[in-house]
Amino acid sequence: MRWDRPIGALLLLWPMLWALWLAGNGRPDWGVVAVFVSGVWVMRSAGCVINDYLDRNVDPFVERTRDRPLAAGRVYPEEALALFGFLMLIALGLALLCNRMTLLLAFGGAFLAATYPLMKRYTYLPQVYLGMAFGWAVPMAWAGQTAQFPPPLAWLVFLVAVLWAVIYDTQYAMVDRDDDLKIGVKSTAILFGELDVAILAVLQGLMLLALLLVGRQAGLAWPYWLSLLGVAGLFVRQGYLVRRRDRAGCFAAFRNNNWVGGVVFLGILGAYLAGPAG
Repeated sequence: MRWDRPIGALLLLWPMLWALWLAGNGRPDWGVVAVFVSGVWVMRSAGCVINDYLDRNVDPFVERTRDRPLAAGRVYPEEALALFGFLMLIALGLALLCNRMTLLLAFGGAFLAATYPLMKRYTYLPQVYLGMAFGWAVPMAWAGQTAQFPPPLAWLVFLVAVLWAVIYDTQYAMVDRDDDLKIGVKSTAILFGELDVAILAVLQGLMLLALLLVGRQAGLAWPYWLSLLGVAGLFVRQGYLVRRRDRAGCFAAFRNNNWVGGVVFLGILGAYLAGPAG
């Protein structure tokens, strides 16, 4: 479940919090917040378990993953499946605490989470699929707060989450690129090739543009716009870290994205505390 490595849960958590605060106009229902924060940790744990189960014959050949419990033989595949089923039952219980619209959207989220690990076998764009899986927390949270089908603003935030996941998971994939090429696993890091650093910069620019549109459409006050300057600075830092494409630098850039999510959230929180824009 990788509870000792919470970075994945945090990257899933931030877009969900963005959505809850935007949907609640800065005052989300705290019961809904509690359910969704719990859901983030449960679903991320379940995703790790099913990912390791499906990759149990691949992970032993990748330097970063060869010591994972299934890959190292410390856990039986049947135990992993039992744990996955248990976690999904907890997730279902949490979904049943929500309204009907959220419950309907939850089935789509469960499908995306369960099928994501297969994508790197069939497409060079598994990072896009991961973005959809992680980003699905946005429309779900919006529905959880409003009990209605998410509006266009929610889907714009979903787009931000997808772009962001492609950025950070490409950086993550750059760490494993040499191993993935040997074993035939696909990724955007392999697809982008020598253009990877340049394409990451373009994606970061598109994400900033989408965040600008979010702020404009939501009518957010000045703290949000200040936070985007912070995000731009963090992206410059990430570009510096990945410039040589070494494992340590790419992994550091990946981890730096936790700050990106937190800065955006602080901007949204500050905007509502400051009052209406203008």
